[in-house]
Amino acid sequence: MTEMTSSAPVASFPMKRTCPFSPPPEYRDLRDEGRVARVDLPSGQRAWVLTRHEDIRAMLTDPRFSSDRFDPGFPLTVKRLRELNEEDRDNPFLTSMINMDPPEHGAARRAVLGEFTVKRMRALQPRIQEIVDEHIDAMLAGPQPADLVQALSLPVPSLVICELLGVPYSDHEFFQQRSTTLLNREADVDERQQAVDELQKYLDELVTAKEAAPGDDLLGRQVLKQRESGESDHRFLVGTAFLLLIAGHETTANMISLGTLTLLENPAQLAAIKTDPGKTLDAVEELLRYFTIAEFATSRVTTEEVEIGEVVIPKGEGVIGLSNAANRDESVFENPDEFDIERGARHHVAFGFGPHQCLGQNLARMELQIVFDTLFRRIPTLKLATSVDDLPFKNDSQIFGLHEFPVTW
Repeated sequence: MTEMTSSAPVASFPMKRTCPFSPPPEYRDLRDEGRVARVDLPSGQRAWVLTRHEDIRAMLTDPRFSSDRFDPGFPLTVKRLRELNEEDRDNPFLTSMINMDPPEHGAARRAVLGEFTVKRMRALQPRIQEIVDEHIDAMLAGPQPADLVQALSLPVPSLVICELLGVPYSDHEFFQQRSTTLLNREADVDERQQAVDELQKYLDELVTAKEAAPGDDLLGRQVLKQRESGESDHRFLVGTAFLLLIAGHETTANMISLGTLTLLENPAQLAAIKTDPGKTLDAVEELLRYFTIAEFATSRVTTEEVEIGEVVIPKGEGVIGLSNAANRDESVFENPDEFDIERGARHHVAFGFGPHQCLGQNLARMELQIVFDTLFRRIPTLKLATSVDDLPFKNDSQIFGLHEFPVTW
């Protein structure tokens, strides 16, 4: 056991990828050394980072690590939230379940968990297939090269989450633009706050409309459940809408683009799923492990002194679990830097782990499976219209992906 203090060696964080198909090389160095390291964040904080699969899973199941982003020790990679004052605790976005600890978190999660069961996802499958086919039809009818991001990657998950929540799809450009600003680590603080304010106003009005006339959608059903229980919580519904709207399309959209690119760059493995679509779900799991695009989602703050990775972390200090480093841990995944759809590894932490594990993971898996199967069946000659080196990757975003993805066929 080692006790490390604020005088321990530090590095500037986050580090940058030097290859779009790999985490920053410094992450591997830290993991290979078995280090629980200290880093300086752009917010001005100093925090700890975990890189080993075992350590991150341990953190995510330990109640001494809190998800409360209002705690002054919570690690933030942008300055915006550090500037919040006590009045902002009424902001429903910052009181959604992603920021909660037990017992509040369990109750909030159970309230919507039924919306994401395998059974309900299967009921959505025909509509998702229809959405994918409609967008591929439009892409085939349009000019070449086409931007896969705009033609397929963004609109499919956006439309799916809009229909699930009961959000008018005609407003998708509004929330897409604001979510992009929110997730941009380099965006101006005032711009980011304006995006929050505008989304809050939009979703507040949407939930108010649902409360007046609940429809057959997730928000409408939540309104009716609250009425039956006799407990109305407008702020919870707005926070839930925000969390699902942003998380529900940004992550899947970026995985569609990155997954398509990776399969095109690995023609033998692409041929395998074309021959046997039963392998597509295995490919989806491997893509999730391989990229782990939301690398800072597993951030916490200690509520008491904790020993992890043979290091004692004091109370009130921020800890970041680098999930993309954990998913390349050689002690867990053989030849982890290789993309291998035959790997069959579902114990990755791309969706997190423990009580906060991603609520919409069943939906994400199904969307990705339908998109890849349909795209390569209907456009078997799909190819990249430029070189990988010329692609604009999202190195400035909290969620890794592609800004544009030109393809032809």
